[in-house]
Amino acid sequence: MKHPIPDHNPMRGQYGPKATPAPAHFALSVTDDGVATVTLNRPERKNPLTFDSYAELRDWFLGLQKATDVRAVVLTGAGDNFCSGGDVHEIIGPLTRMSMPELLAFTRMTGALVSAMRACPQPIVAAIDGVCAGAGAMMALASDLRLGTPQTNTAFLFTRVGLAGADMGACALLPRMIGQGRASELLFTGRAMSASEGHAWGFFNALHDSAALLPAAHKLAAQLAQGPTFAHGMTKTMLHQEWAMTLDQAIEAEAQAQAICMQTQDFRRAYEAFAAKQRPVFEGD
Repeated sequence: MKHPIPDHNPMRGQYGPKATPAPAHFALSVTDDGVATVTLNRPERKNPLTFDSYAELRDWFLGLQKATDVRAVVLTGAGDNFCSGGDVHEIIGPLTRMSMPELLAFTRMTGALVSAMRACPQPIVAAIDGVCAGAGAMMALASDLRLGTPQTNTAFLFTRVGLAGADMGACALLPRMIGQGRASELLFTGRAMSASEGHAWGFFNALHDSAALLPAAHKLAAQLAQGPTFAHGMTKTMLHQEWAMTLDQAIEAEAQAQAICMQTQDFRRAYEAFAAKQRPVFEGD
């Protein structure tokens, strides 16, 4: 029996200018101030991903490139866990029976989710409690900021199921986040990184008690949403693109990026507010 890999979600392209149609495979809410909360909501199984949820998440994050109602994203999991990775019964088992073309379609789709998260202009704040493993760890890594709890355990456990530690961009993203040596250990062994290790190594920006985690993430996302969203998108773009640049190339790229930002109305608003000794109100244009 074949398990087709969804390549096209019927909702693709229908998010702009709004990004709020009800998804089928995760929970979504968007506040009036532009904070979208994406909740992986299979708590009875520690929020694993399926073929369909991979595809829908990929398409939703792709849609954010045109969305006007979302200025920041909070990514979290229902219950006491973030995400346990790909569902063992709904993904891992079927993969063992697929042909090479089907397998490649799947691995490209999972990587496309990370690419979509990195390409969307909105900053993504991951609120991570409990289990954060496999593809869940990669979604956390693909986010821009990460808040955890003392109970969070993060594992890039691909080698524990007989696969390479190179999955969904792990070998590119993780060394840049925590260093080559630490990333090598985690990707070779598949062991869990404790919350304290993750905080000390720079994976987590902060740790909070479980009850305070989501409020802290929403507070941070709301602060970002109130900022100059065009400029935030430019910051995220440059953080991503400059990995492949020399220092001189990066300095020139940033000169061009900043000149573009200086043409925005938010730049003018900031100056006028400063001159009037007021706090600027950014509108994203």
